[in-house]
Parts: sequence; structure tokens; C-alpha cells
Amino acid sequence: MLMFYFEILFYSVYISSAEDDSELKLGQLKRFSLREIQVATDGFSNKNILGRGGFGKVYKGRLADGKLVAVKRLKEERTSGGELQFQTEVKIISMAVHRNLLGLCGFCTTVTEKLLVYKYMANGSVASRLRERQSSLPPLDWPTRKKIALGSARGLSYLHEHCDPKIIHRDVKAANILLDEEFEAVVGDFGLAKLMDYKDTHVTTAVHGTVGHIAPEYLSTGRSSEKTDVFGYGIMLLELITGQRAFDLAMLANDEDVMLLDRVKEYLREKKFDVLVDKDLQNDYDGTEVEELIQVALLCTQGTPVDRPKMSEVVKMLEGDGLAERWGQWQTAEVNRHNELELASLQNFETYFTDDLSNMHLSCPR
Repeated sequence: MLMFYFEILFYSVYISSAEDDSELKLGQLKRFSLREIQVATDGFSNKNILGRGGFGKVYKGRLADGKLVAVKRLKEERTSGGELQFQTEVKIISMAVHRNLLGLCGFCTTVTEKLLVYKYMANGSVASRLRERQSSLPPLDWPTRKKIALGSARGLSYLHEHCDPKIIHRDVKAANILLDEEFEAVVGDFGLAKLMDYKDTHVTTAVHGTVGHIAPEYLSTGRSSEKTDVFGYGIMLLELITGQRAFDLAMLANDEDVMLLDRVKEYLREKKFDVLVDKDLQNDYDGTEVEELIQVALLCTQGTPVDRPKMSEVVKMLEGDGLAERWGQWQTAEVNRHNELELASLQNFETYFTDDLSNMHLSCPR
């Protein structure tokens, strides 16, 4: 009954809204006029661009009351008649309220524009602090990186297990983890993949994401689940530890893997732990904690989705509960998998060798 009431209320708000009805609100979500957003961003001036992504550009803005905001200008065109559905999806996003999720302040929708207005994050994204840091800014220290790992895990866990309907991010990466004034991790861009797909069916088969972060099953089938987010989170952890990109073609020049996950696995096999850690840390980190974070990352990036932990389990492991046991199980499974591969390889060799001998025997002179 409550949901029915909400739908009726939301529909009535939509019908009565006007082009410049900037004071219209539903709960804490405000509908801005296009004029308000244009003034706040200086007409979407290039100097106010905070970033660019798969869903559009993000602009820094200052509202009439002096409040700083980040305005995401969605770029994808939609089919006609989808206005109410768009607003419904925006409302669902706005109902996901958590310390580690980026808060949505409001939206603006016209015939030509679809805009989302978020809280402004003073310290940018994790990616910008890792790889695009101004020389005047200090690097992220190890305690801050641990804090980011735990905070972002809590945010994703909330999306997966406490939102109804469940929200799958589908593009978890360092660029989508933002940092507030206290360097608390805030997950951004959640719900946008679904928002941009609302003109399609309820089962989404279009792949959204970034090379290097996309889970193998999502890439091959186009079907996402919370376990595809877990994979992306694991890659994000490796970004935090190494400071490197998830996918880097420049590595080809050094005859190294372009995928960060493959490089990390190779470094571990060769026990090159010192190569793994971001040089910006200048050896100021806890080696045991680094090793534990790598273990969590590898558990999250297992090839089979069912083998990956839930984000709530990741939170517990980061808090010191259950990592050793789960890592031990993973190592045992890896040894068994390695032995099975060796046995299969040996059997293939024996079959080939036996067949070869038979062919040689058959070709001998009679």
C-alpha cells in the first residue's frame, strides 16, 4: 500500500510540474530548473568540468544559496514517453542513503537535457588522487587507503543487500570512488547503468563498464549481478595498492601484461612484493596489511562468480573476520586446480605420444 501511495504521489508530482518549477520537491529530492543549472555552471563552461565518463560530463556548480554541487549531464538520448520512468529511476537512486554513497540532491529534466545534481566532493576521486595528483597535494597515505577500501565496500554492500530493488553498480573503479572532506570513501555513479537502459527490457544485456574492471562473465554474456561489482571492487583494491591503471597499453613497451590483475598475479608468483606497492607511499606501509588487502582482491576477482565473496563478507574480512580461513580455502582450491591442469596436460601428452607410436608402427615396412 505504501509503494502504491508513493507511485500515485510521484505521478501527480510529475503531471503538475512545469518547465521552471524549481521549488518542486519530493522528500529531499529537488527538481531544478534548467536555468538554475545553467547559472550554477556558467552555462556548462569547460572550466567547470570535473570529469568525463561513459554517462556524460560532470560540472562543478555553485547554487544561488552558495552551495557547491556536482552536475552530471547525461549524454544518451532516450525514446519518447520515458519521462516518468526516468524520474522513477532517479527517485530509486535518491532513496539509497548511506554514509559511503554519493548523495543525490536533485535533478533537472527537459526535452533536451537530463541532469543529476549531487553533493560536491572536495577531494575528487580516488583515481585523480592516485594518478592525476597535483604536486601541491600529498599522496594518499596507507591508513587512508585502508579507510577507502573499507568505506567503499560498505557502500557497495548497502546497494546490494539493503536497497529494494537491489542496485548493481556495474562500473566499480577508482574513478567512481569519491572522497569527501575527511577522505571518507563515497561510491558514485551507482544506478546510472539502469537509468540509461530504461528504454530496454528489464533484463539488461548491454555491457557498461571500463576495460580492466569488467568481470569475464559480464563481458561474455552482458548479464550483470552483484558478483560483477565484487570483481570490479577487487580490481579497485589493486589500484589502491599499486597506484596503477587497471588496463595500461603502455605496459607493452616493457613486455608486461596490460591487465593489472595479470601483472599482480605474476608479481606474486615471482614474490616481487616490493614491485607491487605504489612508489608514492615511499615504503611507508604495513606489509602484512598490504598482503591481506591483496588476498581480498584476489578472492574478489576469481573467474567464477559463485566463488567470489559477497560485499558484506568483504566488509567482515576487511574488519579482520574470516579472511585467513577463506584465503586458506582459496589456496587449497588453487593447488587442486593446478594439479588437475598438470594431470590433464600429462594425459594429453601420453595420448599424443601413444598415437604417434601407433602411426609410426603402422607406417613401418611389412
